[in-house]
Formats: sequence, C-alpha cells, structure tokens
Amino acid sequence: MKEYIKGANPYMPLWEHVPDAEPRVFEYNGEKRVYVYGSHDSMRNEYCGREYVSWSAPVDDLTNWTCHGICYVATDNSIMYAPDVVQKGDTFYMYAAEQRNSRIMVAKSKNPAGPFTDPVRAEVGCDVGVLVDDDGSVYAYWGFCECYAAQLNDDMATIKEGTLRKHMIPHCYADFDFMKLETEHIGPEGGFFEAASPRKINGKYVFLYSHCYNKDMPEYGAGTNCASFLSYCYSDSPLDGFVFGGDVSYNGGEIIPGENGHNMRTFRQGNNHGGLMEINGQWYIFYHRHTGPRDHARQAMLEPVDVAMDKNGRIFIGDITYENGEPVSSKCVPMTSQGPQVNGLDAYKIISAGYACHISGAADDTIIDTVYEESDSASTPIINIVNGTTAGFRYLQFGLNSAKTVTVKADALADIKVNVRIDNYKGKVIATLDMAKGATEATANITSGTVGKHAIYFEFVSEAEGAIANFDYFTFD
Repeated sequence: MKEYIKGANPYMPLWEHVPDAEPRVFEYNGEKRVYVYGSHDSMRNEYCGREYVSWSAPVDDLTNWTCHGICYVATDNSIMYAPDVVQKGDTFYMYAAEQRNSRIMVAKSKNPAGPFTDPVRAEVGCDVGVLVDDDGSVYAYWGFCECYAAQLNDDMATIKEGTLRKHMIPHCYADFDFMKLETEHIGPEGGFFEAASPRKINGKYVFLYSHCYNKDMPEYGAGTNCASFLSYCYSDSPLDGFVFGGDVSYNGGEIIPGENGHNMRTFRQGNNHGGLMEINGQWYIFYHRHTGPRDHARQAMLEPVDVAMDKNGRIFIGDITYENGEPVSSKCVPMTSQGPQVNGLDAYKIISAGYACHISGAADDTIIDTVYEESDSASTPIINIVNGTTAGFRYLQFGLNSAKTVTVKADALADIKVNVRIDNYKGKVIATLDMAKGATEATANITSGTVGKHAIYFEFVSEAEGAIANFDYFTFD
C-alpha cells in the first residue's frame, strides 16, 4: 500500500491552515525541537481565528510534525492575528494578538507547546516580534505600515522608559481609510508593511518584515503595492542604525518569462509573514502561501536559505551569489514543493496536487482547493483546470532507476490529454495520458529517463471550453 507524501511544502498536513508562522528552537525535557506559532485560519470566511495551535518537529527531521493542540484562546473570544513566543529563563512567553491586533496579551507557560496562561496586557502593538538578547535584554518590534521598537522591562510587557523608537526603517505607502500616514518616512520604493520578526545573526540585529513595494516589479511579475515579499534590514544596534539588506521570500510561485520584459508568477500571491531560524546547522525561511477560493486558507511553508556576512559586515540572506568565496549579492529563494526534503519528494509515493508550486495557463478560479477534515491521506485537489493549465512540482526524486509508469488521479470533466513534462513547464514530454470524459484515473508508460532529481509538470489539454478537470494526485512506479 503506497503512502502519501507528508512534510513537504506545505510542511504541515494539507488540512491545516497556519499562516504567519514564527519558528523557534527550544529544548524541553532534554529534546530540541522546532516549534511553530502562527495565526490559525479556522474562521474560513475571514483571516485567522479565535485560538492558536502549536506544532513542533525534531530538529533533525522537519518532515515529522506533531500537533500539540490548542495552546491559547482569546480572553474575550475575539479574532487573533499573528503571535510570537520567546524563552527567558525557564519560562516561555506568548505574545497573543487579540482583537485583530488591537490588544497584545503576554501569557506564560513552562512548556513551549503550552498551554499559555495568566495573560496580561503588553504595551506593544501589531504583529509584535520579540528578541531576547545575549545579555537577557528583551526588545520588541511591531507595527502596521509604520514601524516601532522598544526595550521591554523585566515583566516582559511594559516598555522601558526612554527606549521607544519609531520609523527605524522607511515604511510603505498604504491607502487605508482608517490610517493617516505621515509621508516623511515613506521609502522611495516602498518599505515596512507588517510582520515584524527580529533575530540576532552573526552579532547583527536582523529585522525581517513584510515589505510592500510601491513600484512595479517586472522581474517577479508583481505590480505596484505588492506585499508578498519578506525582506530584511540589519544593524549593530537593536534599536537604531538599520540598513536594508534585501528580499528573502516571495510567495508568487515559480517566475516564468512573460511579454515585454514583464515576467509571470505561477502562484496566487498575497500577504506574507514568517521568520528566520537556524535548525540543526541550516537556516530556513518560514513563510506562507494562499490557497482556496479566497485568501482565508493560508498554509505554512519553508525553504532552506543561505546566510553569510562579508568582510565589511554586510549581511546576505537568501539565494546568495559568491565571488572568490565572498558573498556579493542575494535574492529570494524560489518557492518549492519539496520544502525540507531538499533531495526531492519521493516520486514513488502518492503526491497530492496540493503540493504544486506552479500553476500556469489557468483560469481565475483554477485553484488549490481546501480541506479541513483531519486525515493522513488528505489531498487538496487543483480544481477548475482549463485547457492549457500546467501544474508543476519542484522537485521529485526518482533515485538510481528510471520510473516505468505514471498514474494520475483526476476527474475528467471532458475528453482530456495530460502531458507529463520534465525539468521545465515547456520541457520534454515523457508521458501522455488520455482520459475520456467521466474517467477518474489513468496510467501511462514513461518514454524517457527520470534518474535522480527533477521538476515535473502536468499539462492539461482539451478541445472543450471551460473547466476540463480536477487534479487530485499522482504517483510514479
């Protein structure tokens, strides 16, 4: 009996929807695990929910995630946005964003999985991220379109007198009716939007945040006022002197050539939020993607990143270019289906279409659907596929022997042909499956070698108009 892939990208089960995920490595009862805390898209018709859940995995196996259940419930049953958790001494502190980020409560636990109790109101704001420095000092960073930072007192909730800072970095321009943003600190190309997440790396204070670009981004297929980037700045001081470093993550999928020098994204972009964490000697960027018919079913994603510092103290994070062993530039790491499985997903297991990181040639309602029923075999289909839609998966691992056949599970809403392409969305066709209207499964022979690690793309073709298929899963043999 074949197993379903798990711990891919998204790394939590496909029925779970935890965006804004802040990763933390904590040691508890003699075991080091990475814990993830984020909003919980459980309302289904709007962002987030009224409770947080905690998930964790061993630091040496980021495919093996355990849900510890509900770890905090809003004190007034309000909707809660993105939290953060830090450790000081033997106590873990959760910063819960109640009333849609209008009130931040700090609660405590002796267990990093929670439950977190005894909440008190904190003097910080939206999307707060907290840093416990090497000397035990505690700093908080927060804001929405305007950025704030301060040192906290020992109570972990109140601001130390004289430490409040505003506009440490430029902010973006966001035309919200309820905000009257001053214009003096707007960045010329955009700036801080939300999602503050601080870390200390190589002795530098690194501030990750959601960056809204107030300009066209043709290289990413992104237009003006795109808040799909996670970017960073860094400083020698926790509260001052930050300089822009670059972009780390973009949740618009694979970038493919378009017309007139404007590339095309292959995934539905949206807001982004996450954190950086070194786990077992490897740095990762945690972020989220958007699925479902609306934006209210976001899922947790991660990618390995490189982190380096040059001889002048400049920090590079992401996909780094080196010259003569010295880092010279960095850019966003690509969005993948493999996530922590850096050698590629096992091609011979069952792989849900929901792990696609590339959907091109699609209609507006061609989406990865949502499921909420907890099941080890949960699969999120790509629905409302039209003629020319291509779904891509980066990357699969075939091992030392080529696959012989490929099987696709899909509802054929018309007579369709499915071309399986290798390495590129326009790459060589290695199999073709013919499915008559009403068919739900097809198998075809592989006509070319598939040894090792490859990207695989499924191209759906039909003479029919409108929706022609719903794509559930595939596997190779």
